[in-house]
Amino acid sequence: MRHVIVAVVATTALGLLGACADDPAPETNGNPPDSSQTATASSSPEESTPAEDEGEDSRRAGPPPAPRIAGTVATGLTSPWGLAFLPDGAALVAERDTAGIKRIARGGAVSTVGTVPGVVPGGEGGLLGIAVSPTFERDRFVYAYYTAGDENRIVRMPYTGSRLGRPQTVLDGIPGSGIHNGGRMVFGPDGFLYVGTGEASDEPLAQDLDSLGGKILRITPDGDPAPGNPFDSPVWSYGHRNVQGLAFDDDGRLWASEFGQSTWDELNLIRPGRNYGWPEVEGVAGERGFVDPVAQWPTDEASPSGLAYVDGALWMAGLRGERLWRIQIDEGRVIGKPRAFFTEDLGRLRTVAPAPGGGLWLTTSNTDGRGDPRDGDDRILRLSLDR
Repeated sequence: MRHVIVAVVATTALGLLGACADDPAPETNGNPPDSSQTATASSSPEESTPAEDEGEDSRRAGPPPAPRIAGTVATGLTSPWGLAFLPDGAALVAERDTAGIKRIARGGAVSTVGTVPGVVPGGEGGLLGIAVSPTFERDRFVYAYYTAGDENRIVRMPYTGSRLGRPQTVLDGIPGSGIHNGGRMVFGPDGFLYVGTGEASDEPLAQDLDSLGGKILRITPDGDPAPGNPFDSPVWSYGHRNVQGLAFDDDGRLWASEFGQSTWDELNLIRPGRNYGWPEVEGVAGERGFVDPVAQWPTDEASPSGLAYVDGALWMAGLRGERLWRIQIDEGRVIGKPRAFFTEDLGRLRTVAPAPGGGLWLTTSNTDGRGDPRDGDDRILRLSLDR
């Protein structure tokens, strides 16, 4: 039996919908929430430490950074999803619904470098995550995650500098459907590829260690289970509903943002072999055997997608929530109350990534079928981080 844990959130009216967390945003009063309205998770005694009020931790030097829109990098994109930087500072952007990959030069010039064959867009599926090999200067590989009917696949392609070559399948058999496909990929400091997957709307798959659905995977660049994986398989952690963001902090800890069902979206600190609870629990449960999230939000305030780590903070893009969250962390714990920026100013926000030279790139997601496109959408914005 699944347990949905309902916590008390100060001054927050939940008004929650029993639907996919990537559904259109409900009507709001247009006022940005005070950070005190954010539901920050209490901790399980075994797994994490409670968050503290902002400013109480004397180890953090100076005020936390605040994002400012420093410029627009590119406009006119169609459902941008994955974003990864090349060694020369240009970026590759995967468009979910066109299966195209575009190169965004540092100056903002946009060119198409290829279309990934075999992509079947639909619903939340299509061309999703993208990652650049950590040994790109030697092997020239770019990795992509995409939906192909009832499965998701990871492929790699050589990149010549102007065009992508023929894709080679690295891993297939990841469950796929119209929703809950996961798709985020990031190379870790150990050189292995970490991949967030969804349970493809088949909830029991998240607890099934023989399935790649509802997991975080850790594989070699060739697609094999990475040495040291806890189950002698690609599986690194399990019990996930739909992992949409992955980021490593300066100490090599892996963090993940995850869609909840109808009550709580989650930020999790990932440890190998651990069970993050879905579908038995949603949000903070305090139940032995499950890892609680380190922070949680009502689904109308987040529906978290991309996740980035910069300058002592995790930055989490919100789709239904239409805001960018800053979550200060220190030594594996959340410090203070997460704070929201740009609430409803930009529409749906999909991906956030550390930019070469500092700051962040942030993509909107208003052309994905669930947003309200504005002039220039979809866009990539350049953010500076001011103190």
